[in-house]
Amino acid sequence: MDIDALGTPQHPTFGLDTFGDVAGGSAAATIREVVAEAVLADEVGIDVIGLGEHHRPDFAISAPDVVLAAIAGQTSRIRLGTAVTVLSSDDPIRVFQRFATLDAVSGGRAEVTLGRGSFTESFPLFGLSLDDYEVLFSEKLEIFAELLREEPVTWSGSVRSPLEGVSVFPRTEDGLVAWIGVGGTPESVVRAASYGLPLVVAVIGGSPAQFVPLVELYHRALAHYEHPTRPVSMHSPGHVAATDELAREQLYPHQAAAFTRIGRERGWGPYTPDQFEAGAAPEGALFVGSPETVAQKIAWAVRTLGLSRFQLKYAVGALPHEQRLESIRLYGTEVVPRVRELLSSDPTDRG
Repeated sequence: MDIDALGTPQHPTFGLDTFGDVAGGSAAATIREVVAEAVLADEVGIDVIGLGEHHRPDFAISAPDVVLAAIAGQTSRIRLGTAVTVLSSDDPIRVFQRFATLDAVSGGRAEVTLGRGSFTESFPLFGLSLDDYEVLFSEKLEIFAELLREEPVTWSGSVRSPLEGVSVFPRTEDGLVAWIGVGGTPESVVRAASYGLPLVVAVIGGSPAQFVPLVELYHRALAHYEHPTRPVSMHSPGHVAATDELAREQLYPHQAAAFTRIGRERGWGPYTPDQFEAGAAPEGALFVGSPETVAQKIAWAVRTLGLSRFQLKYAVGALPHEQRLESIRLYGTEVVPRVRELLSSDPTDRG
């Protein structure tokens, strides 16, 4: 896959991400809604859709590749990715096979973003110990990086029996695109660079500007390992509506409920209006507002981090399907063209 298809800082691509948040109906209905949302995203010119893998009742998508295959059959151009695939609790050979198959049925549109995930339900579900959290991801990523070469693999480690000249099928026609998703630790960034894989930074709190040192570290590490420049993407939550006031009014109750529920599991306090306002501020991590407000903020983030791609996590909690569809429509028809206009007007400005 040509790097230009994934975007450059001068000509970035734009994506949408969802975990399939269950918005009051059944998981089955939510999955059908996600397919409809992806079809609309394709129609309005969005470059990529990313589906996140989870294994809990509030998120419907546990098998992103299956949902992406359904989307592939109803779309023609949008790239089909994940946000993320939890490699630690999966088999790297099976992950490669599933996405190589998706690549075939979609005509070369498949991508996979590999990560450890911010939730840990998959570990006990698949009989794995959280004591092995680090080694599972490290060794399985070693295997996956070898599989991307699409040559016989020889490997040994502690998480499975050795591989001796193993060939894996099906092979792809033009290679499989794989990203590494990170939450902001230097070790994860350097590991992604060591394999020469593109990077997705999940920015869900604080300011995107706080991630500049990590992106700079990534580029230095790429040079250290003698890899060429690779794309950097950013994943952040948000919502687009006709006006700033309407976007905030629609998003806040669902954002607060979802973050309070998850926070309760992790020992955090309830989500507050002050936290919402901090995220919605011009340099915060929440991309909420009118098309112009969101476009200005995305353009700033792209310049600040030198992004090749921006991914909006558009579904939060019980935000209704109709509001998600409108957010997607505005993102594709108004936000993305405006961001491209802003970037083209001063492409050298990265500050």
